[in-house]
Amino acid sequence: MKVCVFGAGAIGGHVAARLVRGGAEVSVVARGATLAAIREKGITVAARDAEFRAEVAASDDPAALGPQDFVVVTVKGHQLGGVAEAIGPLLRADTPVAFVMNGIPWWYFDRHGGALDGTALPALDPGGAMRRAVGVERTVGGVVYSACTITAPGRIEVENEKSRVVLGWPGGGMDGRLAALAAALEAGGMGCPVVPDIRREVWAKLVSNLSNGPLCLLSRQGIGPTLEDEAARAAARAGLAEGVAIARGLGIVLEMDVAARVEASRSVAHKPSILQDMEAGKAIEMEAMLVQPLALARMAGVETPVLDLLVGLSRKAAEATGQYAPAA
Repeated sequence: MKVCVFGAGAIGGHVAARLVRGGAEVSVVARGATLAAIREKGITVAARDAEFRAEVAASDDPAALGPQDFVVVTVKGHQLGGVAEAIGPLLRADTPVAFVMNGIPWWYFDRHGGALDGTALPALDPGGAMRRAVGVERTVGGVVYSACTITAPGRIEVENEKSRVVLGWPGGGMDGRLAALAAALEAGGMGCPVVPDIRREVWAKLVSNLSNGPLCLLSRQGIGPTLEDEAARAAARAGLAEGVAIARGLGIVLEMDVAARVEASRSVAHKPSILQDMEAGKAIEMEAMLVQPLALARMAGVETPVLDLLVGLSRKAAEATGQYAPAA
């Protein structure tokens, strides 16, 4: 099975290495120092279950990698325009594309089945570029749980004991291509359940990102150190509850003990990717992770006063450093 991982950051590199370990023929689209390091010495993953090195084909030109059986996109939401421009040479007529990303996906209302079925989210797919380049019919949704950090180009350290990617077609169902990708990840040591309702999985993770991400961005500390403060814990509980309410307003019921979730997070030292990007001077993944969820809250008629404050302050912080500009 030929799989190309488009984006060789912490998550993309980890997924690519697990696929190699699971027997897939893997390539990555990378650039800069990461590309040079992968070409020279492959991808090294240091995780709790194993430390291993994976050899992959790597290029900054997808045309050099050729058509694939499966493509896995792991870039940040604001980088999708570049993916849309370049992904074509990787695709056969039937190549599925899994978007393993944080936040609200560009395809969220496609094959949704509700009153909002087919509603486009132009802030997440400006000009419909991804819709034209990939199309909904081949799109697979993905949610990843893996606390990863790049400690040197081509080297990824994984903090959590067990990582997993959750996959699902926007309209539900299963086929052999998706089963083969999941099997390769499982064989490589990364859990990969395929679920009938991927939107529920999007919200199951997003509700935590919605509260923890802004709090850590404002405190400039990891999740655990941030939640040492009782006021921060209270804000996290309120933010989680508002996130659960947004999901419910969109027809997704999450069974969640908010207080228990916050207490469990106190033991997590990891810095969310949004803070890692802030500290590295990179563009902040604001739109999909923070801004659009609140736009959906307005569509659903759900009030979110605490999240409005946290996200609003985070936006101001990112705008002040030039790391976020609102979608046109």
